Amino acid sequence: MKISFTKYHGAGNDFIIIDNRMKNIHLKECEIMSLCHRRFGIGADGLILLENDDILDFKMRYYNADGRESSMCGNGGRCIAAFAADNNIINNQTTFIAHEMQYSAKINKDGTVKLKMQDVLLKNINREGDIFILDTGSPHYVMFYDYGGKIDFFIKGKEIRNSKRFVKEGINVNFVAIKNDELYLTTYERGVENLTYSCGTGTVAATLSYALLSDKEINSCIINTLGGSLKVYFKQSETKFSAIYLEAATTKVFHGCVEINALS
Repeated sequence: MKISFTKYHGAGNDFIIIDNRMKNIHLKECEIMSLCHRRFGIGADGLILLENDDILDFKMRYYNADGRESSMCGNGGRCIAAFAADNNIINNQTTFIAHEMQYSAKINKDGTVKLKMQDVLLKNINREGDIFILDTGSPHYVMFYDYGGKIDFFIKGKEIRNSKRFVKEGINVNFVAIKNDELYLTTYERGVENLTYSCGTGTVAATLSYALLSDKEINSCIINTLGGSLKVYFKQSETKFSAIYLEAATTKVFHGCVEINALS
């Protein structure tokens, strides 16, 4: 079976995106794993299917590199909006559904994509000193450390993600340093089971955690990752974070056709 696909990345967080509006593509877990494999497949942090929705512009179905359907992916949401615009499915604005929640996005004139995220209630954020546990569409563990400090992010991230507390549902582990009011973020992602160049929902989780940790009143932040810089905007009240936006560039890497049987 041959499948057309397009590969995009958002700040180095890369995805295989497939137009499945005809509902004729049914991929097995092992096939998604093969497609995402960086030696024997296309190579990606995840795979996204764009499908029709009865009410909104489209439905986003996201699969981690391990082949399992997962929760919301922030950079994936920005990339699928760019994909939809590039394929004339939308103009420069869209409202879509992902993981049974509604999201909206706008493609700016400079090509960056601004994605509106779900509100986060303060009562649902668990703080343990300089560690925050919260859900920004996906579950995140946010740990602050001194800028310039030495941490083996892979070993520590894997240890936390597979600890008894989190191993059942899995959690993304974010290491955050602060310098000149900007954040420096490294993420160990569940489902990828490795460090990724950036993580959209992790970027949001790190920013909201910083807002709670900081003695300054902030409503936006620049987050630096290995794959580039992203910006998060938000409003904070006594009960929640709202009007949360994730903004950064997206890049169309290439378009191609893959033979599934050759990868299985």
